[in-house]
Amino acid sequence: NRIKGFYMPSGKEIFINVTAGDTRIAIVEDGNLCDLFIELPDHQRTVGNIYKGKIQNVIPGMEAAFIDIGLDTNAFLPFTEIGNLANLENLSIDDEDENSNYKSTKSINPAKDLKIGNDILVQVIKEPFYEKGARVSTDISIPGNLIVLVPDVNYIGISKKIQDKYEKRRLRTIIKSLKPKNFGIIVRTIAEGKDEKLIIKDFNKTWQEWKNLNKNMKNSSPFLIYKDFETSQQVIRDLFNNDIQSLYIDSKELYKKIYNYLVEINPDKSKIIKLFKEKSPIFNKYNINNQIDKCLKRKVWLKSGANLMIEHTEAMVVIDINSGKFIGKANHERNSLAINVEAAIEIARQLRIRDIGGLIVIDFIDLQEEKNKKKVFKVFKDALYKDRAKVALSEFSNFGILEMTRQRIRLDLFHTLTDLCFNCNGRGRVLSKDSVLTNLENWLKSFRMKFSDKRLIIYMHPELVTYITSTRKKLISGFMWSNWMWLELKENSSLSIDEFRIYSKKRKKDVTSEV
Repeated sequence: NRIKGFYMPSGKEIFINVTAGDTRIAIVEDGNLCDLFIELPDHQRTVGNIYKGKIQNVIPGMEAAFIDIGLDTNAFLPFTEIGNLANLENLSIDDEDENSNYKSTKSINPAKDLKIGNDILVQVIKEPFYEKGARVSTDISIPGNLIVLVPDVNYIGISKKIQDKYEKRRLRTIIKSLKPKNFGIIVRTIAEGKDEKLIIKDFNKTWQEWKNLNKNMKNSSPFLIYKDFETSQQVIRDLFNNDIQSLYIDSKELYKKIYNYLVEINPDKSKIIKLFKEKSPIFNKYNINNQIDKCLKRKVWLKSGANLMIEHTEAMVVIDINSGKFIGKANHERNSLAINVEAAIEIARQLRIRDIGGLIVIDFIDLQEEKNKKKVFKVFKDALYKDRAKVALSEFSNFGILEMTRQRIRLDLFHTLTDLCFNCNGRGRVLSKDSVLTNLENWLKSFRMKFSDKRLIIYMHPELVTYITSTRKKLISGFMWSNWMWLELKENSSLSIDEFRIYSKKRKKDVTSEV
């Protein structure tokens, strides 16, 4: 299945691209990018991590507390996220009686019960954002591959996506025989149909994680007592299901790690994991890079010729729908309805890919008939059903505006892949240094496939050269070995910080545009 020179995959597939700049995980459905996750080398994901923190401040007027968990900025703990004060100072589990030290949490008054200087166990539920610290909760959970262990509660939960009543009954029977007192266990969707031995093995592994966490509680705060998986493994753990037809990875090291992980949790699916051995960049071959580039642009074109304008502000994200080049044959109302329906589906997709969170305001094209407004609302609501993030949606206002909020867990794609531009005093943005290095690595791979030139000079902005020589010293030599080239790095202050130029010593000319 090829479109305009690109191989377009069919069905749902995962592609993992490991470069010097970052690790990118793309989920593609019928050739269209539907989810994207990026792991940067200098930014470790904190969502899911559990910390023994120290209470720094309690502000009843804000209904929140600030917790020192060892990061640059204190974590933010809203009172609404305090569901378990058994996680306060002196929490422990006795090796002889693992259920002896749990307290009742029926009566909680955070403003009085939280004391400055006390230790508290918290789990990160939202990444730090600019000057805002991580958002944390006292409701702790330890995710396994097939189950999730939840301390200080007493229930068994089965994923709603498992609908077979006999399978639910089988899983519940297995879990009943495993569940410790004062612990809850949630059975994940991936556990459906799994052998009892595999479920028991996963429970034992998760239970051991809890025991290790408890031992780490002896360390003085602030202290990281449980670290969740890396992004790539989290994606496999949380999103790898029967809909995924294949998984491609272009790194041998990561391939081995994920293959061994899959063999352990889902042996039947280990056959579909493949090592991408071609020299061409994996995201180029499958037309993923082009789709990522489009997601960094303000304007998104629709197939009909209409377009979306997506604007990021400090307070919210604003999306405007324009008829653009659309020329309909019906009346204005029907034309507007057709554009709005198409836009609603694309907006839901863009929210997922760009990972836009917070308050979102959408200005659809005005509709006069109430039934048409309800149709657009329903289409949009149905499209948002695929989104794993929590969303809250209101119907059209009197001004024809639709307002919604989307759960923000980490930085959105726009802020992840771009840096503030010092040339325009922060009014615009440029590609981040690591994104430029990813583009350079892909350029070199593509150039090596087409040309025999082996001696190249790379010209970059002085700040980018300093970044490479000071923090990424082995980068250029790594590029040289992987592509069998001789590369020389030189400064050129006339270039912008997100730009590079390549000069061939063999042909004595600039060859940047030849790839």
